Amino acid sequence: MQIIEYEHLLIFGLIAIVAWVLAIYFWPRMLLYVFKRAILVKGFGDGPIPVNTLYTEPQAFFADPFSLPASAPKVATSGVNRDTLLTLGWLDLGKGAQILHVPDFSSRYYSVQFTDPSKNTNFAYVGKRTTGTSAGDYLVTGPGWQGTVPPGMKQISSPNNSVLVIGRILVYSDSDLSTAYDLSKQIQLTPLSGWQPSQ
Repeated sequence: MQIIEYEHLLIFGLIAIVAWVLAIYFWPRMLLYVFKRAILVKGFGDGPIPVNTLYTEPQAFFADPFSLPASAPKVATSGVNRDTLLTLGWLDLGKGAQILHVPDFSSRYYSVQFTDPSKNTNFAYVGKRTTGTSAGDYLVTGPGWQGTVPPGMKQISSPNNSVLVIGRILVYSDSDLSTAYDLSKQIQLTPLSGWQPSQ
């Protein structure tokens, strides 16, 4: 009788361990899937953000985060952020390499983070602490990309064709919001196939 009880405990313990390992493995991926759906379907509550497009949260959301519309997804309302504007996008590099352009930030803090959703790991950053604040162009390529990096451009190699992009731009004060917003709108993506070097 006691042996049967131990067998049940052993089986229960093994099931609990397997469930825990699966939860640890799949939980980040499930969260990123929810995040992806929120970006591509609702954006910041004012419509979807197309793939391979960056979108900055509206100034009104940043200025008054407690009065967001009911249509705003939880992604936009889950963390009240009072010092950096968010810019979001989801890349599909299977459609081709993308060029990220950042303007001259004149020593202002900013960061553009690239996340591999299959592993929930950040694999690259562009920003004040890593690349400086001067204007620049960065070629974002998927795994196995074959091609030539345009002159003067740095390559960011992604381990996955699907990439979550999160940009953050420092806002010094309420009166600085429109300046920071204008800068954030200049962070843009262009397909390599349609890119023309500036004269």
